[in-house]
Amino acid sequence: MKDYLTLSEASEIIGKSKETLRRWDKEGILNAVREPVSNYRVYRKSDVQNLLGSLFNDVIEDDVSNCVEPENEYSVLELFAGAGGLAIGLEKAGLKCVALNEIDKWACETLRKNRPNWNVLEGDIREFNFSDYKNKVDVVTGGFPCQAFSYAGKKLGLNDARGTLFYEFARVVQEVKPAICIGENVRGLISHEKGKTLNGMISILNEIGYNVAPVQVMKAINYRVPQKRERLILVGVRKDIDIEFEYPKPHRKIYNLADALKKGELYECDVPKSKGANYPDYKKKVLDLVPQKGYWRDLPLDIQKDYMGGSFYLGGGKTGMARRIGWDEPSLTLTCSPAQKQTERCHPDETRPFTVREYARIQTFPDDWQFAGSLAQQYKQIGNAVPVNLAKEVGHSVVKLLNEFYKSSKPR
Repeated sequence: MKDYLTLSEASEIIGKSKETLRRWDKEGILNAVREPVSNYRVYRKSDVQNLLGSLFNDVIEDDVSNCVEPENEYSVLELFAGAGGLAIGLEKAGLKCVALNEIDKWACETLRKNRPNWNVLEGDIREFNFSDYKNKVDVVTGGFPCQAFSYAGKKLGLNDARGTLFYEFARVVQEVKPAICIGENVRGLISHEKGKTLNGMISILNEIGYNVAPVQVMKAINYRVPQKRERLILVGVRKDIDIEFEYPKPHRKIYNLADALKKGELYECDVPKSKGANYPDYKKKVLDLVPQKGYWRDLPLDIQKDYMGGSFYLGGGKTGMARRIGWDEPSLTLTCSPAQKQTERCHPDETRPFTVREYARIQTFPDDWQFAGSLAQQYKQIGNAVPVNLAKEVGHSVVKLLNEFYKSSKPR
């Protein structure tokens, strides 16, 4: 079966749902065959690779633009700022960062190194009072970690979230009263506590005076990011503003790894040389046997069993294990540790993880954005970041709403 993929494996590699793949089978876009024993759908690996080529290699004219010029000077207060992916993207969209809070000292050093003019508030958010920014900031943003709440009452209120970092996010929004607040998180927040956590967050934002736009999971590949990364975006608009937030339109063109690391539309030169992690010898010997766009199932059976250990006998595709990325496909989601087992992202031509600068490119950071700390700290900062180009597209939607708001609020 090494020449075939299960429905789950094909779904993960292509980046489409199982339902879409079943529909494509009926429509003849990607035909499945039946595994003779179980009668389950399986896909020829060669067919999937040909489809990926047609999906990602075609020259597509991208006629979509979300760009909106700001008609005033708009300001942002960012919480849980990390290495600045969201802040840079919003800055590129024309929004000015007035202050950023972050607890990690290396991320703070990164922010200061690259933007000495930014007001970086280093430390635990619980120790800061932001009331000085009340009615002076247009947007509050924050990539708060997902934590369980106390469900004390039938309708979750702000007090039930006390002790979580979402509580701190909501507290700051309540103190500052921005026109818009934006939270971002992993897509898993949708199903966390069977959806109760997300519904609780929406309830709390409603309680403190914000209407929440329909929650969206945004696929980074649709917003000029060469990476199959997904982020949940939670947008609240202050209740006195009768304008609906419109998410940015997805672009038609999908960028791949070659677009990230080589001279082209995304970057004016090849990726700069930089330090990077290495695989241990035993892992390098295994990954030497994996072809471009291949993974553990491309290994000889005895090596599969030895490398995978107990995971070999478990269900699921595990398509991130011993995975070598192809030049003509977007990268899989980058993690905070590039050489970690189960999340290998091997370079297409060389048997090594991506370097720091390659990591940064895949996240669409500018080449001149420098990261502080050890190699492990740099990878962690980049792996945790919001892709810059995705943030920029969200920023355009924010600018559009603020333009309309300020125009409508001017005395006639």
